[in-house]
Formats: sequence, C-alpha cells, structure tokens
Amino acid sequence: MRSPFLPCSLPRVLPLAALLLASLSAQAAPMPFYRWQSKLDGAYTCQQTSPGSGWQKIGGPFRDAGCREALPQTPPPKGLAVPKVLKGQ
Repeated sequence: MRSPFLPCSLPRVLPLAALLLASLSAQAAPMPFYRWQSKLDGAYTCQQTSPGSGWQKIGGPFRDAGCREALPQTPPPKGLAVPKVLKGQ
C-alpha cells in the first residue's frame, strides 16, 4: 500500500525540489536606513521609512540603524540579466 505522504514518482518531484531550494538560497538585501530631520525643531532620527510629513530626508542610504556606515552607491540594473552563453545565439 502506498503512503499518501510520499510522492507518486520521485523523478517528477526532484526538479521541483531543486527549484525550491534554489529560490530559497536567493536572499534579498535588507532595506537601507536614511537620516531624517524634523521641520519643527531640527531633531534628527535614523529610520528605514519616513517618520511622517513633518520630516525631510537629509542623508542616506546607510547600512546600520545609527546612520554611521554608508552604503556604496551602485547604479540600478538595466533590464534582465542574460547569461553570456545565450547572448551569442
């Protein structure tokens, strides 16, 4: 008798399992921090999102929550990445 928890055919499931493992290994970078200054009293804060309409962004992006370590400025990607093997075809 077959177990209802085991897949019916292992060759069918292996590519899906490999795809799942590959997608889990691709991690997104954490959201950067920015330095904000109050328009009301000039106070500073370091947050990932705007504290509200009474604040203006004055610096960033930063890697840490203290806004001490600046992130390197890299240009945004231009479209999809195509492997070099496929570009020559």
